[in-house]
Amino acid sequence: MTAALVTLREISKEFAGVHALDRVSLSIAQGEVCCLVGENGSGKSTLIKILAGVHAPTSGEMVIDGLPRDSFRPPDAIRAGFQVIYQDFSLFSHLTVAENIVFGSQISGRVRWFRRAKAREAAQKVLDRMRVSIDVDALVRDLPMVDRQLIAIASALAKDARLIVMDEPTTALSQKEVRVLLDIIVGLKAEGVSTLFVSHKLDEVAAISDHTVVLRNGVKVADQPAAEFNRRTLVSAMTGREIEFGAHAVAPVPGSSRTVLTVRGASRPGCFHDVDLRLRAGEILGVTGLLGSGRDTLALALFGLLPMTSGTVTIDGAEVTLDSPRTAMRHGIGYVPEDRLTEGLFLDHSIAANIIIRTVDSLRNRMGLLDSQRAEKLADHWVGELQIKTPDVTRAVSTLSGGNQQRVVLAKWLSAAPKILILNGPTVGVDVRSKSEILRLLRELAAGGMGIIVISDDVPELLEVCHRIVLMREGGISDEFERADIDEQRLNELLVAA
Repeated sequence: MTAALVTLREISKEFAGVHALDRVSLSIAQGEVCCLVGENGSGKSTLIKILAGVHAPTSGEMVIDGLPRDSFRPPDAIRAGFQVIYQDFSLFSHLTVAENIVFGSQISGRVRWFRRAKAREAAQKVLDRMRVSIDVDALVRDLPMVDRQLIAIASALAKDARLIVMDEPTTALSQKEVRVLLDIIVGLKAEGVSTLFVSHKLDEVAAISDHTVVLRNGVKVADQPAAEFNRRTLVSAMTGREIEFGAHAVAPVPGSSRTVLTVRGASRPGCFHDVDLRLRAGEILGVTGLLGSGRDTLALALFGLLPMTSGTVTIDGAEVTLDSPRTAMRHGIGYVPEDRLTEGLFLDHSIAANIIIRTVDSLRNRMGLLDSQRAEKLADHWVGELQIKTPDVTRAVSTLSGGNQQRVVLAKWLSAAPKILILNGPTVGVDVRSKSEILRLLRELAAGGMGIIVISDDVPELLEVCHRIVLMREGGISDEFERADIDEQRLNELLVAA
């Protein structure tokens, strides 16, 4: 049996008397892929920061290479070969690939003079080891998300990483890019590099994990070989209750349902071309494809952010021009962006302010001032309606979990009663319980007559809620399916082939 690289024994961590972790133990062997799963607030981030030396445990013991450690700070973690890749990757966007890869290793090695040629050579050596091709002279800001993820891994390897912790590494990646990343992890495992893989995506956990640790409310509730879990038992361990995905039949769209949106020949050079779409009231239409397929730019065009240069759009039988978000909103279109943190929310403002922002004009009194009582009542209504977990709507939205932040974005749009709602990656970065509840809400909204477009490459999610699914490739629609005519395996095959 391979010796343990790191062992945590009965680790507890308290913040102001609140247990973030309660007597958690786990062990990661050399060359092992351990997956850490749990809902938001389960303690995953705290455990990661203990491994990184950012937090000292309140009690418990850390053992590295068989030796107990009384003190463990960030420099100690680096010397032990522990590297954490956070969700923002912690890269320097204005520097080159080579500079980002060697930066940390040169500082830790106390190199006094930066030599560009040696940096390029060292960076290329690490990328060759990973069997990936990235221009070492390219600026990081010009590269796609998957390349940034790989650069972060390369930077860790340049610092002689023995354990790489990846915090939600696939959130912004397409399915094809996820496969590239998982192949890299398998290659590192063969070299003896260990990985702690933190993810909400259960199919990835099943594909990559040697053993899986489940946290719930700061307590370890399961720790066993990945092969002993299935989707149902893993979800049950994470949430403490049964959540059945794929068990919900989407209510059929009535045959008499009116067409709320028709798109004919929509084009925008470099983005999409000759797109035809139809959406009925009460229908959920899935639009999928790889990054760059045109799915995201089409969504932006339908909200007026990237106006189409040719083609027609008809809403409720009347032709309209979607030349700005203001125009789109006037015609009853709402848009929930994928990046809720930078595009969907005012993080430093209150939950109430974020919810009422779309309807604030209707909440003014005769003097033009905001009626604070009506505003708070409206915010409270949507907090209750969407089950947003907060003790007070005056709290900053930044204090909420990812799933609750996504519900605030939904509440903002639902308060304005749109007839068409476009959602780009509606469950990106949220935990399994929140995902289930958001998908349930979409089914209810459609049953109430709203037309919904879901942009996603999450195949189980699409199959869970959509009546029809269209596949985009190279800017155009290549396939269209009724939900009953496509299954998960076939849709995955089509996505990979795209």
